[in-house]
Amino acid sequence: MPRGLRWLGVAAALALAACSGARDAGFGSGAPASPAEAARFLNQASYGATDATISQVRSSGYATWIDQQMVMAPPQSHQADLDARLAALRVTNPTASLNANDFYYSYWEQAVTGPDQLRQRMKLALSEIFVVSLTDANVDIRGAGSYYDMLGANAFGNFRTLLEQVTLHPMMGVYLTWLGNQKEDPATGRNPDENYAREVMQLMTIGLHQLNPDGTVKTDGSGRPLPTYTADDISGLAKVFTGYSYYSPTPSNTTFRGGSRNADATVRAMIPYPAFHSTSAKSFLGRTIPASATADPAGDLRIALDTLFNHPNVGPFIGRQLIQRLVTSNPSPAYVGRVAAVFNNNGAGVRGDMAAVVRAILLDSEARSAGTAAGLNYGKVREPVVRMANWARAFNATSASGDWLITSTSANTSLGQSPLTSPSVFNFFRPGYSPPNSRIGAAGLVAPEFQIVDEVTVAGYLNTMQTTIDAGIGTTVAGARDVRTTYATETALAADANALVDRVNLLLMNGSMSSRLRGRIVESVNAITVPPTNAATALANRTKLAIYMTMASSEYLVQR
Repeated sequence: MPRGLRWLGVAAALALAACSGARDAGFGSGAPASPAEAARFLNQASYGATDATISQVRSSGYATWIDQQMVMAPPQSHQADLDARLAALRVTNPTASLNANDFYYSYWEQAVTGPDQLRQRMKLALSEIFVVSLTDANVDIRGAGSYYDMLGANAFGNFRTLLEQVTLHPMMGVYLTWLGNQKEDPATGRNPDENYAREVMQLMTIGLHQLNPDGTVKTDGSGRPLPTYTADDISGLAKVFTGYSYYSPTPSNTTFRGGSRNADATVRAMIPYPAFHSTSAKSFLGRTIPASATADPAGDLRIALDTLFNHPNVGPFIGRQLIQRLVTSNPSPAYVGRVAAVFNNNGAGVRGDMAAVVRAILLDSEARSAGTAAGLNYGKVREPVVRMANWARAFNATSASGDWLITSTSANTSLGQSPLTSPSVFNFFRPGYSPPNSRIGAAGLVAPEFQIVDEVTVAGYLNTMQTTIDAGIGTTVAGARDVRTTYATETALAADANALVDRVNLLLMNGSMSSRLRGRIVESVNAITVPPTNAATALANRTKLAIYMTMASSEYLVQR
């Protein structure tokens, strides 16, 4: 590697550490005025801009590109991909089984190469709200692929359907321990498990505090936040979440407890087992389901999910988090209010239309205005997996094996994050996280992604990207790097440092690089001379240095 790539690590680490201190009428369906504006849109709506997608957005316009993306199906389901991988493994080992890496391979292939980029990015966003995690050994790998497929299938559907499919997916049942949840038994003192009842309210629908339509918190006369629910609401709702377990064509007490498991039990929706469902009165969120002599698990579940879905908090609570995942960590109340209004009514009287919500988020003036993007408090820290996918897409990386052999990147000495592998139900980072003792916190702002930023993860990211940019990532059976690129287009420009940096600036930073940073990178690139002999190596090193310095900079790390 050129010397610049070795010494830059310390400077970039310091820079990153310092960094820790309804559709608007003017923006709707128009086409971007410049490649840079198209690239900025794509950094919000995809895993990153490419030459091809920049051209597509400029040709079609923002709204049409969104519409085209929403009807585009993924090239293959993760579940089907995992099934194919398992079949291939069992050719040589009949007892082989899948592990988490098999899901990661499938994830990276679709994140980097999938043409349905808006759906791919939404799957990641939704997986960080409706969390299940491969850190739980009880979460089945094939089931995890099915769960991720389910999030993608519902990304542009109705939130009520999404909520029900999340609730009934066996991996959610396993992860939040409501699969096999039994009714109360006064004789033994057994009460229903309350885990899912609590988290579906706190994290997936209404949050802890009552909200105004613009997402601001309602308070009492003393300025204290008003809670959305109580312990009694959790207990009442927990009774609803009883009497469901694994799918079986011939359900029995044995299959309820996980025995005689069907081959598709981890990928098919859980089914009701009335004998285990509570028939006592269930009171929650101002609603009471009367006691009954006959168990009706499906009917009770429908009432509970309808009650959650129609709660006034859902629009601002979910809308704000999706804005945070795609556009900016600190959206204005007006922005949240416009998105929440679309959630409440898509213009045709439909509540919960996720396609309308996503359009509202991406086409809002606060998302599209370059002037707003230049504001001091605008933007969001790019998640580590998004940065890696951004590199791979921007520079046309390919997999030598065809299997995209990027294993876990969760270690804090690597990216500190792997898809569907958060350390808890609270995701990798909380939407309200603010770094302690920081100017961000003093200003009353949040920076969720900084919850996984520390001295070790900063160095881990820089070292991982240095190696990746130079030689690729992932290892084939033969020991070669699997996912890599030749940087053909960039190397062809590398004799001209200004042209090279301008291209990297467009693809990675949508042209927002400051003159100061640009000048430093151009100077560093020019410091690598191009001799008459072995010019190809020098030009390649120039390219790698320009990309690394960009991706190590605090300016890149904050998406604007």
